[in-house]
Amino acid sequence: MTRLDSATPPTAVHARSPRDTPARARATLALTSAATAVALMTYTAPMVTLPDTASALHTPLSAQAWLLNGTPLGLAALLLVAGSLADDYGRRRVFLAGTLALGLTTALGAFTTSTWQFTLARIAQGAACAALLASALGLIVHAFPSPRGRLHATGVWGAFVSGGIAVGPLLAGALPNWRIGYGVLGAAALVVAALGTRALTESRAPRGGRPDVLGALTFGLALVALVAALTLGRDGWLRAPVGLLLGAAVALVAVFVAVEHRTGTPMIDLGLLRRPRFLASSAGGLFTGLAVIGMFSFLPALLQQALRLSPLATAWLFLLWSGLSFAVALQVKHLAGRVAPRTQLALGFALHAVATVTMLGAIGSGTWTRLLPGLIIGGLGSGLLNGALPLLAVESVPPERAAMGSGAQQTFRYIGSCAGVALTIALATSAGDMARGANIALLVSAGLAAAGAVAVLAPRDRA
Repeated sequence: MTRLDSATPPTAVHARSPRDTPARARATLALTSAATAVALMTYTAPMVTLPDTASALHTPLSAQAWLLNGTPLGLAALLLVAGSLADDYGRRRVFLAGTLALGLTTALGAFTTSTWQFTLARIAQGAACAALLASALGLIVHAFPSPRGRLHATGVWGAFVSGGIAVGPLLAGALPNWRIGYGVLGAAALVVAALGTRALTESRAPRGGRPDVLGALTFGLALVALVAALTLGRDGWLRAPVGLLLGAAVALVAVFVAVEHRTGTPMIDLGLLRRPRFLASSAGGLFTGLAVIGMFSFLPALLQQALRLSPLATAWLFLLWSGLSFAVALQVKHLAGRVAPRTQLALGFALHAVATVTMLGAIGSGTWTRLLPGLIIGGLGSGLLNGALPLLAVESVPPERAAMGSGAQQTFRYIGSCAGVALTIALATSAGDMARGANIALLVSAGLAAAGAVAVLAPRDRA
């Protein structure tokens, strides 16, 4: 059972305190959305600077997946932990700590001089983003307790996920080099953290007991082993290190499940796996990472190599996809009551599948105009995904566990992202011919999106 904070009346978990005025609720939404946008800008910035970054750090092609996978690894490993800590010990506290850490680690990333230093900085950025993103939805749910207010707020927040994805590559491509971009993003995160110290109200739903340290450790190590295996696998799946890492990941997941069954305050309540909405939310996050993020994380670098586009030109081209995603995510709230979130997710996956199929042959065509229909259709699909996922995440768990629900869904999202990036790079670079490899990667992405559409609709609500 969830134990309420001693300072909060049992009947008023989500009632407004005198400080929770509409103006303060709007300030909460503005700050959490701004921080989320900065986090996603940090996440996506390397998409258009990957060739320059790899050249500066002397990163071989076989190791370039680490330059992209550092941040999603940190995110996936710590999102569940951050969500549980935010609910138990204070969402404002965890949010501000994450935003401050994001500013510092992003600025430090600008001074790295080797692949391993950059990767460690990116993992640290991912860990900071985990604290920020998991607690942001918890703060929003507390500030907007009514269903209508929550629908509006989660729609805005989801749109800023798309907005950050849109602006990150554009900012990185417009600046003289990738190091300056990291300095600018670090400074932006520090500004948001400073503003949040005065504008945000603390909220929590403590359960009592000790933090689930063993669960956090086993889960984090399992993800590190999995991502390492996926990244090393592109050089040969039958090699001993790959097999050992995959075996270690499976064993650690089994230990994690056993720990969660025994502890009084688990990172994730495994009973949620019996909830169809929670299963759909998790599947939606996983296949968004596998199909959408995995493909669009590496496609900009592929275009620069194949079509000789500059980083800025690539960023402007991808703004068509990400900008449409932002606009659609803002409008998703108008579908409430007419189209269920799970149906929106299925439609989003279907549109992504159509988009990737229309882009077949574009890499070998020699012109970027062949990409335009796919980028437009993909942007519409991505907007539906980013608009529906946060709402489904908070609806799939009890209201007082909103941060944990957000953390769980985003954990699956970034596990999928790690696997999707490694898979896309492996497919695109292993066929001998770049155009042929890109077509294989696009077809696999379409197949994964189709599987995602089925997965979010399959769990049936009990009568």
